[in-house]
Amino acid sequence: MLELRPTCEQCNKALPPDSTEAMICSFECTFCSDCVASLQNVCPNCGGGFAPRPIRPMRDWKNGNSLLRYPATTHVTYKPVALASHAEFATAPGALPPDRR
Repeated sequence: MLELRPTCEQCNKALPPDSTEAMICSFECTFCSDCVASLQNVCPNCGGGFAPRPIRPMRDWKNGNSLLRYPATTHVTYKPVALASHAEFATAPGALPPDRR
């Protein structure tokens, strides 16, 4: 179950559960689309790529699968990345498409 983290790890911008700007890696590191661009689509935590975070339905359309039953986390993960050192790290994984990393 995705946590639906509430903010961008880099800039701390609010990313509510219905945000279309939220991007995640396969480990659910969460960044806004602007920060993903500045990170060259390379997760600073794992080296993977990012994809748009799915939006969990607010309403219970079927089987109780909604924000009402499975709310987003309120725990903030804020750990800004030094962009200069990240650029060096991102060179190797960034040269590969995300599906080849």
